[in-house]
Amino acid sequence: MASEPLVIRSEAPTVAPVIRAEEPVLPPLVVRSELLAEETLQASQNTVESTTSSNKTKTAERLLPEQQGLEVVGGALAMLDEIPIKGRAPKTGYSRKNFGSGWKDPDGNGCDARNDILRRDLTSTVTKPGTHDCVVLSGILQDPYTGQRIEFTRGQGTSTAVHIDHVVALSDAWQKGAQKLDAETMVEFANDPLNLLAVDGKSNMSKGDSDAASWLPPQRSAWCSYVIRQVQVKHHYSLWMTKAEHSRIKDVLSARCS
Repeated sequence: MASEPLVIRSEAPTVAPVIRAEEPVLPPLVVRSELLAEETLQASQNTVESTTSSNKTKTAERLLPEQQGLEVVGGALAMLDEIPIKGRAPKTGYSRKNFGSGWKDPDGNGCDARNDILRRDLTSTVTKPGTHDCVVLSGILQDPYTGQRIEFTRGQGTSTAVHIDHVVALSDAWQKGAQKLDAETMVEFANDPLNLLAVDGKSNMSKGDSDAASWLPPQRSAWCSYVIRQVQVKHHYSLWMTKAEHSRIKDVLSARCS
């Protein structure tokens, strides 16, 4: 994707940029209604109806375990028990293109998934005039993986400071059942907000396609929300886990989150 030139002005631009209000450091977990039906959570849920270009799907927005308490942890443990334990399949045939070429616009709001996540996870964002508040030019990330404050500026040599991480890496998913998904579902997986986080670029590079058995965020306070996302994603898309991965996640949920 071609990078846009970075224009620095000493004064305010003629067209006023759009500045978003401060938001929570970590984004709320987003879980589809059909997924919620399978959980044992008794906490109240705020249901938000979103319209896509083809149909309407209900999504629900929940707080992270640190904010809502043990109901979320209990639901994740119940899901974890339902996820099959198998060995890692060969990586044969894997390609990023299997999950679609580039970022898509799954919710039909006119913005691709990358910009949607930047607007969701960054604070003090400035968007490009004429893009309907879509293209993020700059913002501040309180990185959930390291706890560091990262200033994001769109442009060559600067955009890489912030990556959009697939919490369940595409390659890991491919080796644990995703290769059996149809093409449309693979694209959905790669652009699913539940599986996407704006994070420190260096940490994301360090993670690679590791699962929870071999990589967890450097900031331990992020472990709970991180593994809960992994459980919810793998449960929803009927993926499996290795024995080591399953055990590590269960240990985190049982010992650290409760």
